[in-house]
Amino acid sequence: MMEMKQVTSFVLRFQLADIEMDSGKKCWRVKVTHVQDEKEALFDSMESAMEFIKKIVGEG
Repeated sequence: MMEMKQVTSFVLRFQLADIEMDSGKKCWRVKVTHVQDEKEALFDSMESAMEFIKKIVGEG
């Protein structure tokens, strides 16, 4: 049986959106591009960006 290999590529771009004055915590916008489908999506957290990626690779 031949093993099927799949390559899925993503580009992640982080843009600093805000810095909380009290804590100094940085808030980021994350743009995820799925290279093969040329799909783009914007997220307010790394966690939600990873959920998007998991759905595309079939893990979510």
